[in-house]
Amino acid sequence: MTILCLCEEDNHRKLIPGYASAFRALGISFCCVDWSPPLDSRVEDILCHCPEKPDCVFHFESVFPLLPEGLVRSEIPTVCFQVDTYTYTKRRIRWSSLFDHVAVFHPGYEKRFRQGGHPGAFLLPHAVRRELFDRPELPREFEVGWVGTTQGGVYRKRRKWIPKLANRFRMNDWKRTYSLHEVAQVYRRSRLVVNIGRDDFPQDANLRVFEVLASGALLITSLPSELTDMGFEEDVHFVGYQHESEVLGLVQRFLRDEPARSRIADAGRDKVLQAHTYHHRASQILRRLEQFSGEKLAPARHWRRSQVELTYLDFFAAHGALDCAARRLRRMGGCGFLETLEGAALLGRAWMKGLRYDHARG
Repeated sequence: MTILCLCEEDNHRKLIPGYASAFRALGISFCCVDWSPPLDSRVEDILCHCPEKPDCVFHFESVFPLLPEGLVRSEIPTVCFQVDTYTYTKRRIRWSSLFDHVAVFHPGYEKRFRQGGHPGAFLLPHAVRRELFDRPELPREFEVGWVGTTQGGVYRKRRKWIPKLANRFRMNDWKRTYSLHEVAQVYRRSRLVVNIGRDDFPQDANLRVFEVLASGALLITSLPSELTDMGFEEDVHFVGYQHESEVLGLVQRFLRDEPARSRIADAGRDKVLQAHTYHHRASQILRRLEQFSGEKLAPARHWRRSQVELTYLDFFAAHGALDCAARRLRRMGGCGFLETLEGAALLGRAWMKGLRYDHARG
């Protein structure tokens, strides 16, 4: 079996390498687009560059927004991966309609995508690379560990509370950037890690919470949490807080109570390594492809041409590929009045956003 990924392997440095490694370990050829085709190339032209015809095509969110022409005519099953489904949800549902299967990373959104008209939506949460965490124990020299950005308008709580933790407890250098392997090392050398998610989506079961759990550090995260929707239990696999003001006390408590810290941390690690690695996710995808073998689930396969063109335009406009979006708008002329009007508005907004960004940069 061969899988074609529509970007380079390092275009999403956390996600794609994990899946590539897992599929290859299962004996599957995982090929990535290792050149720079036009973002709106034809599917046929991209397939010509593949060493062999793929059995499935994957589309990840990445810094290279390639969206080939002709997906709705493809005889090869297609899968897209929607990570941050809590942002631009309606637009993501529209973009995903070009693909037969859509993997969503947050519980409940698979139902929203189905309600939005996509029968191929399924839940596929974040996962960990087992080889980075299932290793001999390291000295836990950091009382509290942290890796992640504090920049941006959705991280005000982080900017407030991470420095407070650093002033009270022994921490790693939380201001620096870490590689994937270094992230695992930090967590494996930490006794606890506090997860402070986005201000607008604090319940997020992000990649960090899975990595912390896999590392054997105690995870302290906000409630409610998507982890409970996946079978993790508070005070069994992780510790929860309702407000950030509780965090300092919880950290102090579990630093003093090593047996309780170890019991919960060990249970969290066991659960993640038993069911939430990239090997488990890859196997889930393969089972799904086998279950729906031959079925064409992409809603856009049955859409009017103007609807399909508008979907491409919307995707390219949202990802800053304005030349590609403009070409789609020209192609829409005469094939759908309402879609053409909406497309022109989308392109205009994207163009104005680009101008504001360029102005802000200088």
